[in-house]
Formats: sequence, C-alpha cells, structure tokens
Amino acid sequence: MAYTVLARRFRSQTFGDVVGQDAVAQTLKNAIETDRVAHAYLFSGTRGVGKTTMARVLAKSLNCLESDNPTTEPCCKCDSCIAINLGEDLDVIEIDGASNNGVDNIRELRKNAIYRPARARYKIYIIDEIHMLSTGAFNALLKILEEPPEHVKFIFATTEPNKVLPTIQSRCQRFDFRSISSEIIGEQLKKILKIEKIKYEDDVIVHLSRLANGSMRDGLSLLDQLISAGAKKLTVEILQEFLGEADRAKICRLLGEIGDKNAGQTLEVTGELLESGLTPSQILQAGIDCMRDIMVLKTAGDKTDLLVLTKQEREKISEVADKFDIPALIYSITALEKMRWTVKNSENARALLEASLLRLALSEHFLSAEKLLAQIKKKTVAPADSTPAARRGVAASSNKPVPSSPKKPKVQPVFDGPVGIENIKENWQKIIEAGREANNGIAAAICNTMPQDFCEGVLTLAVEAGDEFKMKMCKQRQEQIATFLTAAMASAIRLNFTWSKAAGEKPKEIAKTDSRLSTEERQKVLDRDSIKTLKSGLNATVTSIQPLTLNDEAIK
Repeated sequence: MAYTVLARRFRSQTFGDVVGQDAVAQTLKNAIETDRVAHAYLFSGTRGVGKTTMARVLAKSLNCLESDNPTTEPCCKCDSCIAINLGEDLDVIEIDGASNNGVDNIRELRKNAIYRPARARYKIYIIDEIHMLSTGAFNALLKILEEPPEHVKFIFATTEPNKVLPTIQSRCQRFDFRSISSEIIGEQLKKILKIEKIKYEDDVIVHLSRLANGSMRDGLSLLDQLISAGAKKLTVEILQEFLGEADRAKICRLLGEIGDKNAGQTLEVTGELLESGLTPSQILQAGIDCMRDIMVLKTAGDKTDLLVLTKQEREKISEVADKFDIPALIYSITALEKMRWTVKNSENARALLEASLLRLALSEHFLSAEKLLAQIKKKTVAPADSTPAARRGVAASSNKPVPSSPKKPKVQPVFDGPVGIENIKENWQKIIEAGREANNGIAAAICNTMPQDFCEGVLTLAVEAGDEFKMKMCKQRQEQIATFLTAAMASAIRLNFTWSKAAGEKPKEIAKTDSRLSTEERQKVLDRDSIKTLKSGLNATVTSIQPLTLNDEAIK
C-alpha cells in the first residue's frame, strides 16, 4: 500500500478539526445553522493555511448523505464525504485555475452547471488559484456567478486576492485566512508525533515551527521529511543535517565577529558554514533571520512573543545584540537581502557572499542622532577670541575639521625642536614608520602623502591628484591621524587635506581675495551650504575670505 504523507493523512475533516482558523469555521457553521449559505465564497490567504481543506469541509457539510439537510457535523463516512475527501466526487468539482484559465474552460463550466447534481443536494465548484484566470475567463464567469442555478455553489481559493477582479470579489463572501501561529503549529506537530509514537527533542518542535513560517502544510511536510531520516529520536542535529537549516550557534558567532569588526574571523566562520553544506544564499538568509531576531529583541525585549527561539538560541542572541544598534541592523538586513537575490543568479556566489559580509564587518557603526549630538558636545572647540585662527574667522574652504581633544596614543616623539614645515618634511618617513608601529591603518593612510604647509597648528597634507581612494581613506581616519601626529610631534596638530598639483597643470583660482570681491560676490560665497554649516556648528563669524587654488580633480 502506498504511503500517504502526513499533510494528507492528518487533513482536517470537520469544522472542529480545522486548526488556526476558528473565526472562519465559526462563521460558516453559523451560516449553515441559520440557512444563510451564500452561493459564492472567496477564501484568501498564504499557502498551507487551510483554504482547500475548509472548502472540502464546507462541501461535505452541504452534501453529507447521512443528514436530511446541510449539517455542521458531516459524518465523513458516507459515499459523498469519502469521495470529497479524495477529490473524486461527481458533484464537487475541483478545478485548478492555473491550468484551466482560459475562456473555453469557463464556458464548459457554465454549460455543465445547469444540470442538477447526480446524487447530492448541490453541485459545488471549488476553483483553486482563481487569480490565475485570464481576464476573458473572469468575464465569462461573471453572469453565472451573479445569478447561479439554485443547486450550484462556488468556492474560490487564492493566495493573491489583489489579482482577482473587483467585479468577481463583489459577488462573493470573502474570508481572509491568517497565517497560523508557531505555537499552534508546534502543538499540532506534538500531537501527530505522539500518534505516530516517535520520540523527539523539544527544541526540534521550535525549529520546525519557525521553518513552517505560518503554514501548517509546510510544517507537516518538513516533519515528514525529518521522520524519513529513520532516526529513533528526532534531534536538532538531524534537522540541521537533513533539512539544511543553518546552525544558529555558528550564525550568531558570525554576527559576533562582524559586530567586533574582525574581518579575518568573519571569513573563517563563513568558510566553516560553507563547508557544512550550506549555500551562500542559505547563509545570507540565516544571517537576515538572526539579525531580525536581534532587532526585535533590542526593540521589544527578550520576553517578547515575536521571537520563536529555543532557550539556548535566546541566550546567544542576547550576547550578540550588545554589539549592534538598531540603525546598523536595519541597514545590514536591507543590504543582505539585496545581496541574497544577486547571489542566487551569480557564478561567483562565494566571492559575493564574502564581500558583502566583509563590507559589514569593516564599515563604521551607525550612530543615532542622540549619540551623535552627545559626541559633538564632548568635543572641545576653542573659544572664538582665544586663538589667532578663531580671531581671524572661518576660512572659505570647508576642508578644515573641527578641532578636538582626542586621547593620546602611546607614541614617542619622533624629533625634538620647534615644529615647522621643513622639520616635518625632513622627518616624514620616520613619522610614517612610527605610524606603522602604532597603527598600521594610520601608516596606510598617510603613506604617499606629502606635507605641504604648516601654519598655526594646521598641517596640510597633499594627496596625489586623482587618487580618490587615498583621499577618502585620509578623511575617514582624519581624527586618528591627527591624534597620532600630535603625539609624534609633541605638538597639537590639526589636519587639512588637499590635492597635489599634477605635472604641467596650473591651479585654478576659485576665489578672489576679500578686497577684490564685490558685495554681491561676497554674499554668494557666504550663501554656500558648507559655509552656513560651519558658521552654525562653530557659532563663528566670517571675517575674511582667503584665496584658494585647486585643480580640476579637487573641484569635482
């Protein structure tokens, strides 16, 4: 005898057996009891939530031969009930809307609908995935749907009700089937395992309920596949091996390395996950799911019912959660989801996976507006009248950073004596070498740059013209570099970056001296967004506008 899968063997037979759709079941029972059964129903909802099952239960209730009238408790033993369960009843016609979606199919339905049922009270048409019908087929269905023969009932099922024409929906009573909660799915799985006399770990039920994603049929199909492994007891290890679910402990470890900005370990853990048999797409999906759980935990607390986790998983996620903030999680989930779709169709899936994870590991953490303001307040800005630079006012260039008082690293001064541009140029290579010992990232940023000018504590470093990557690296580490140079030169250093002049290229003048600017030209300079931002942030006043020359690359 052929094996019958769990999803069919444990399909609900009566309204009382239907799991997770109590409101729909009760409404249909009331309609039968009060003799107010409509001629057409539209059942909508995601896959595996009981739409077709409810349609068959309703059909059995209307056509049960053991009852003189429609009943809310079909016998499930008469010829009609048994045939409906098997989908073979002459008077209950089940039609696949995806493969019978043409005008001719609906015309044939209309032609046969006029004939009375062979043995039951009603001729019932169950059309699954009705949204797949063509526009012509929908229009052909309109007339008989509005005024069907008394012996005809229609039950439509769809996963995409938005694609069903409004003219069709207005002629039906619509019921929206909700996704089934993880708790209900878990209880049903336990009940079935008890009937089947199969031992299991409690954590297996949690995993299966989460993987079912609100679909009872998916949960039963996964359980069927797990039982097929032939183990005496169902365990989480067997589930991960046979269903290909990522090990949550390793995924949490991967996210922990990303949170710690540990690029090397991020690649190592990724390699371990790939070696375990997971595809790049599965790793990205598992990462997204885990980040979502972290986001929910940080937002709603670790006691929330929104999380479907084992006790061990909840503890591990709580540990990793401290390494992320909400904005970073939102960005990371979005970035990984975009990459997941790209990886699916790529021949370089592993490289894309590793690149996307490294991008997260090497990127700066996001800061909320409150944290950013707190950091700005901590920075020490010299009073407007305490330094020559402050008395002179704000320069027209927006490259100069706000001076701060960072902590000094453990760096010994490179040279003695007064700090001047010639002394800095003469000892620049020594300074770079000291940077390698203190922080290789600082050395990588300032190598191949040249000191150009030093005035009143501001050191201007020239980056080779056109090297956009180097300029970006320098500006990203501007505060780190300034802190290092302050220690290396034993003098407070602020930084400014500019482009070195390419050979044979004349610098372009982009601003005249203040004395040669007309009132209108001066106002145009002051109206620039960058100048307004600096004035507002520093509470400063522009006293003069100095000439500035830049090459084409800098202007861009």
